[in-house]
Amino acid sequence: MSTSDSTGPEGATFDPWGLVLGLFGLGNLANGIWMLVDPVHWFHTLPAGVPDFGPLNEHFIRDIGCIFTLLGSGLVASAFVPSLRVVACGAAAGFSVLHALVHVLDTARGLVGPEHWGMDAPLVYGPAVILCGLTLWLARASR
Repeated sequence: MSTSDSTGPEGATFDPWGLVLGLFGLGNLANGIWMLVDPVHWFHTLPAGVPDFGPLNEHFIRDIGCIFTLLGSGLVASAFVPSLRVVACGAAAGFSVLHALVHVLDTARGLVGPEHWGMDAPLVYGPAVILCGLTLWLARASR
C-alpha cells in the first residue's frame, strides 16, 4: 500500500495510513488538551489509576499535557502531509516507548500494584508497540 493514495488542496494527501496517524494524533491532542485545561479532573477520571503513582501535581500534569499536545499536533499534520510522517511518528513512538518503560519500571518495583500490567496495556504499552511498528513501516516505505 502506498503512503499517499489521493491528493487534496495544496498538495495535502490522505490515505489509510493518514487515517491511523490522524486517529493517534486526535487521541494525543484530546488527552493533552484535557491535561492542560483540567488537570485535576484528568488526574481523578482517567481510567488508568493515575493516583496510584503519587499525589496530584497540577503543574507536572500540564507539563506532560504539553508533550501530548505537541505530539498529537504533529501526528494530525502528518496525516495530511506524508513528508512529516516518519519524523512525527518516530517522535511519538520514542515518547511512547520511554513512557511505557517508566510504567514497566514502576510496576516491576512495586510502586503500583500488579493490576497495572493490565490497566496500562491498552493506553501505554499498546500505543508504544503500534507506533514503533508504524514508524518502521513508514520509514521503509519512504525509501
